[in-house]
Amino acid sequence: MSRTIYLTATTLDGFIADPDHSLEWLFVVDAGDHEGDHARFMEGVGAVIMGASTYEWIVDHEDGRWGYEQPSWVMTHRDLPEVDGDVRFVAADDDAALLAVHDEMLEAAAGKDIWVVGGGELAARLVDVGRLDEIEVSIAPVTLGAGKPLLPRHVELTTLEVDRTVDFAHIRYRVGR
Repeated sequence: MSRTIYLTATTLDGFIADPDHSLEWLFVVDAGDHEGDHARFMEGVGAVIMGASTYEWIVDHEDGRWGYEQPSWVMTHRDLPEVDGDVRFVAADDDAALLAVHDEMLEAAAGKDIWVVGGGELAARLVDVGRLDEIEVSIAPVTLGAGKPLLPRHVELTTLEVDRTVDFAHIRYRVGR
């Protein structure tokens, strides 16, 4: 059964990017050898969804290469540069449209999980429509004081797992109580 999982990193004060959409804060801390964990996570992912800012950051920092084999949805109202890969640009302005996109992703995922790559607002919208199952967050010992929030509104969670890798605390939550 597919789960929809918001897997991301955040600063100690709850920001996933600085006010300029930069993730440079992420590279000043030691994440240890997380490549193996990420590869195992990706084996279970059948579809990917992200916001436009996350997509632009990936394209800018990967020299236009697309690193995902899974079908990917980008929530946007803007014209964005295209990459080689199965990337679908959509604007789901209301709950019904977001639910329709999520249903399409569930079908494409074929029983595997859906990864919400980035966009705190996108993750919060999925909570609002009852379609976000888990949040897996890696908390870095860095503060920004401002930026793009991990989640921009109240969400109640149940802690499922706590772990540590060098400088990061990893916590997995189930959405809701």
